[in-house]
Amino acid sequence: MTSPLTLVTGATGLVGNNVVRMLLERGQPVRVLVRAGCDPRPLEGLPVEVAQGDVRDRESVRRACQGAGCVVHAAGHVHIGWTGLELHRAINVEGTRHVAAAANEAGARMVHVSSVDALGIRSLENPADEETPPGGNLPIPYVVTKREAEQVVLDEVGHGLAAMIVNPGFMLGPWDWKPSSGQMLLAVGRRPFLLAPSGWFGVCDVRDVAAAILTALQRGDPGRRYITTGPTIRYADAMRVFAEVTGARVPISPPGPVVLAVVGRACDLWAKLTGHEPAVNSGALRMARLPKSHSSARAERELGYRVRPLRETVQDAWDWFRQYGYA
Repeated sequence: MTSPLTLVTGATGLVGNNVVRMLLERGQPVRVLVRAGCDPRPLEGLPVEVAQGDVRDRESVRRACQGAGCVVHAAGHVHIGWTGLELHRAINVEGTRHVAAAANEAGARMVHVSSVDALGIRSLENPADEETPPGGNLPIPYVVTKREAEQVVLDEVGHGLAAMIVNPGFMLGPWDWKPSSGQMLLAVGRRPFLLAPSGWFGVCDVRDVAAAILTALQRGDPGRRYITTGPTIRYADAMRVFAEVTGARVPISPPGPVVLAVVGRACDLWAKLTGHEPAVNSGALRMARLPKSHSSARAERELGYRVRPLRETVQDAWDWFRQYGYA
């Protein structure tokens, strides 16, 4: 029996590129939607069908979905800060609307790659799950538009689309070309002095997330969310592992709230003066302080999701960065 063609959006990003490679390893045909002029390295030498387009362009998305039996929508815009609402909404919300509608029209099953940041937050002692009501997070453009994108998918499910939502935590692993979340690992490995953010998060391996995505395509329940993250850990403890793997100095403990407030305000002022919001800003610092603790029990139970050891993930990610000249 011939495997269905899978369309992958965001195929040059961390999640999408790992999904593409995992599909090819399983002998399944893959089509990718890529923008003109994108970095050719992520897809170089891979036997994929290339459809040129942009998720913001409805017609190019419709053409790319034609003949596809499955769609993995991994494209998205990520900036943790207060700026860029228009761009976030154009890509994360309207782009998702185009992909979901086109997948439904093609009769394809779809997985929408969201984020745990789209979900509610409880406490370290009581981890949030897929049914936790929104709340506790910051109303920054990324969070707002990821929630809106999920609602777009659920609305299309109401019109017959067989779509599942996967909510990953903080991902590390190979094939992080841009790089994305790997920037934190690179920062530890490159800089002799670094402050660890205060707060907690869940770190997971992008390869484990990619495997869960493909399982969700096969047997996930339409309209269902699946959290894929790792055990809750302090940023300082995770960055200590980063330092041990990279041979760098251990980042110092997070500063107090007063220092963080001053740094955040200074970075926000810089953004106003220059028109460019840096990665360190009051929104990012406040997000890092949240008790981001989430349960992956549903994905473990229904998708067979498993989390490999943190050190293995960090080592593999660092080895990949070194192999490809990032470190």
